[in-house]
Amino acid sequence: METRVSLWLPLLLCSVLCLGTRGNPDYKDALAKSLMFFQGQRSGRLPTNQLLSWRSTSGLSDGALAHVDLTGGYYDAGDNVKFNFPMAYTTTVLSWSTLEYGKRMGAQLPNARAAIRWATDYLLKCATATPGKLYVGVGDPNVDHKCWERPEDMDTVRSVYSVSPSNPGSDVAGETAAALAAASLVFRVADPKYSKLLLKTAKQVMQFAIQYRGSYSDSLGGAVCPFYCSYSGYKDELLWGAAWLYRATNDVYYANFLKSLGANDATDIFSWDNKLAGARVLLSRMALLNKDGSYDQFRQQAEDFMCRILPNSPSSSTQYTPGGLMFKLSESNLQYVTSITFLLTTYSKYMSSAKHTFNCGNMVITPGTLKYLAKKQVDYILGVNPLKMSYMVGYGTTFPRRIHHRGSSLPSLLSHPQAIGCQGGFQPFFYTSSPNPNILTGAIVGGPDQNDAFSDERTDYSHSEPATYINAAIVGPLAYLAATYSA
Repeated sequence: METRVSLWLPLLLCSVLCLGTRGNPDYKDALAKSLMFFQGQRSGRLPTNQLLSWRSTSGLSDGALAHVDLTGGYYDAGDNVKFNFPMAYTTTVLSWSTLEYGKRMGAQLPNARAAIRWATDYLLKCATATPGKLYVGVGDPNVDHKCWERPEDMDTVRSVYSVSPSNPGSDVAGETAAALAAASLVFRVADPKYSKLLLKTAKQVMQFAIQYRGSYSDSLGGAVCPFYCSYSGYKDELLWGAAWLYRATNDVYYANFLKSLGANDATDIFSWDNKLAGARVLLSRMALLNKDGSYDQFRQQAEDFMCRILPNSPSSSTQYTPGGLMFKLSESNLQYVTSITFLLTTYSKYMSSAKHTFNCGNMVITPGTLKYLAKKQVDYILGVNPLKMSYMVGYGTTFPRRIHHRGSSLPSLLSHPQAIGCQGGFQPFFYTSSPNPNILTGAIVGGPDQNDAFSDERTDYSHSEPATYINAAIVGPLAYLAATYSA
């Protein structure tokens, strides 16, 4: 415990934009901060080594309305709701990052594992509390979003949502299975007993996803839509979940299942909703590293995806801002930038190992092509952009100060012990131009618009709200860059 605190201390003291080797951003500092962010999103009883001390214990009655314990997990973004669909995706991507880049994380590896475990402890409860049910969320988003209050003061109804054979959710179940399976690999050596529990539960949840087909959006309606509707359907999560179960078990059942799915739609995005590109990159390992020709279709689809992302590629369908940032959608664009950047570095890693190149039309794509674009995106986020604005809170000297985040924008319990009610936080704290009193260290916000402009306004949630899934995807690229450009 003492050791971990000492590892974090420099981050709390450091607020200057240090440039590392050859004038690059300080990737090591950014990596540490990207993981510290998850402490600010924690729900449940906080541990004694919690370093973001403005946060306190919250949500201790979560699950009570269903007579189960659903405490723990993460609030997804700037609100006080636990949405399991994006939370499970966050966990899968954090786990994948740790599997691919754990050896490059150095002192941050224990912090990456801790961030994963905070989620998987909760997801295990959701999967095992009631036989035949998978709990998929806590907190009524429609009620919560009408309030501006600290998680520690929550007095809104903590509704509990679940899927079951009669109200299926193959998407959220497939993603939960992926998260538990990926995490089982992270803990296979570090905690074998926990790893076995994760994998056993992952198999059960995946079987539920396969056996009872249906979208959780149809089953739960306004409890998850429009917030985290499964717009892409559930076939991508079945592919993604089966890919992770196959990687964790080597069971041919999953290999046969994923090859028979027919999830062949072209894509130019990777997100909490659409997992096709991620599954294809993951499965392309089998083609590139294991030389298994039966996975060649996934390699080809992964490369088709890369050709849709790369600028100057004849099949590119990706817009870039004048400053060079990938621009996919106007709402929380950086979530797509970080997730796609993760796939760029990871596929380039597989290509390097296999000494592989591919073509986009007449363009020859090498591992270096992908790494160059990935570095450019990360550097932009860390302040190498027209505004010289770091989009990671607490990194550098110029970063967002008015993020759309309840806990960050309201005074902490330490400084304001009196409760702030549902409506009590709006006038003095939400509608003020003053900076947030609490720094949510490491949080990456939605980011600039298509013209590289950013207004840093709390009311502009599309650009100023952080989210767990934005951060989860940048951890791997930061670890890669920190190791590559270390002093």
